[in-house]
Amino acid sequence: KRCASIKHSHKLRHSRESYMSVVAITNRPFSKTVVSMSQSVRHTPAKTNYDLALSGLTLNDVDPSTVLASSYLAFQGTVTQPLVPPIYHSSTYVLEKLEDCLQGMSDGGSVYSRLSNPTTEATEAVINAIERGAGSLTFASGMAAITSCLLGFLKTGDHVIYQIPCYPGTIKALKYMRDVFHIEISAVTEITVDEVQKHIKPNTKMIWIETPCNPENVVVDVQAFGTLCRAKDILLGVDATFGSPALQHLIPYGVDFSVHSCTKYMGGHSDLIGGCVTARTNVQWRILKNIQGMLGNMLSPHDSSLLLRGLKTLPIRMQRISESALKVATFLEQHPKVQRVSYPGLKSHPQHDIAKRQMTAFSGMIMAEIKGGEYGGRTVAEGVRILRLAVSLGGVDSILEHPYSMTHGRYLLSEEEIAQSRVTPGMLRISIGLEDAGDLIRDFEQALEKVEL
Repeated sequence: KRCASIKHSHKLRHSRESYMSVVAITNRPFSKTVVSMSQSVRHTPAKTNYDLALSGLTLNDVDPSTVLASSYLAFQGTVTQPLVPPIYHSSTYVLEKLEDCLQGMSDGGSVYSRLSNPTTEATEAVINAIERGAGSLTFASGMAAITSCLLGFLKTGDHVIYQIPCYPGTIKALKYMRDVFHIEISAVTEITVDEVQKHIKPNTKMIWIETPCNPENVVVDVQAFGTLCRAKDILLGVDATFGSPALQHLIPYGVDFSVHSCTKYMGGHSDLIGGCVTARTNVQWRILKNIQGMLGNMLSPHDSSLLLRGLKTLPIRMQRISESALKVATFLEQHPKVQRVSYPGLKSHPQHDIAKRQMTAFSGMIMAEIKGGEYGGRTVAEGVRILRLAVSLGGVDSILEHPYSMTHGRYLLSEEEIAQSRVTPGMLRISIGLEDAGDLIRDFEQALEKVEL
């Protein structure tokens, strides 16, 4: 009889009578002989603060608009820890008493996300664990990380020594510090301890190096520079982006600031912009933390989550990338249309022995100078079919770029700096990804065939 009534209601579903009939039927208790339904092991549904009158107010005491605007989950049950840290989008955090504000800012805890965010701190804790420093901070970009080191530790009258080749953005930032804050800067093209010592002055405050450097792949003896800087009481900053913290641990060598563009290998998927600094001492970390809070150049919670995901696979990605890069570099070095190849894993590399001592593998960055000058470089860059022509590096996709007309061109560097950086018209900067090494070699082979000398 009940089934017949339901069928009838479907035929007359547009009438109010049939609707009420269905409601009446569905509200009747089911007979145990008709349906047997098991219950959830969960006893109660989720409740809000108003459901449980946590603040003394119930749903009957406030307007529905107030309920929607100010309800929150009143947690009931067993406390568990999420396997993956959640993304905390909240800009601010509720305090129970006035003292919690200052205490949270000084002793740890989130008060305002410009100063502290649980997602960001989860990422920073992992970075510091692998970097082995006093503490790490994540920034909105690699350049935000670098400039925070400069602004936090340099003052008018200080002197900075930096290497060339060097990332053009770093050179631009140092020139800005020179012109605006009257800080002395000295560029050194032969980045050895013996050569750098010739440039040290009584007011030398910082030495800034890259290893491997961009784009020439010069490898710097970090241990030797750490010993020098500790003896001279000079700050040592190292941009280690090309190697990643999976392949080189620099803080134990006496480095004060280990800096990475997290956009590259650490993120690893070309889907975030970020940077990080790991400090050698807690005092240095606190100074950087103050600068970050003042400038507001922290990494967003969403990008922090992406970065943390990338870090989990960093070691296995770097192993595969390094293995493929050595195969590709070996092929390019032997090709008759390639003038020169610089890759730390090749025995022909001038600092190969330093790289073997300092790195666990040789990363995925290759510098290859194609014969035929700009014509040769352009022909290969535009002729590859698997690799993509794009700036940046360190992702799962293999890409290449032409430094002379792109990242290290005249819009960033002077002609003298281009020459000092050893950037030539035929040079290509290649970032090897996770594709099969044989496929990449065949791609370069067909592209090089197009170069007519």
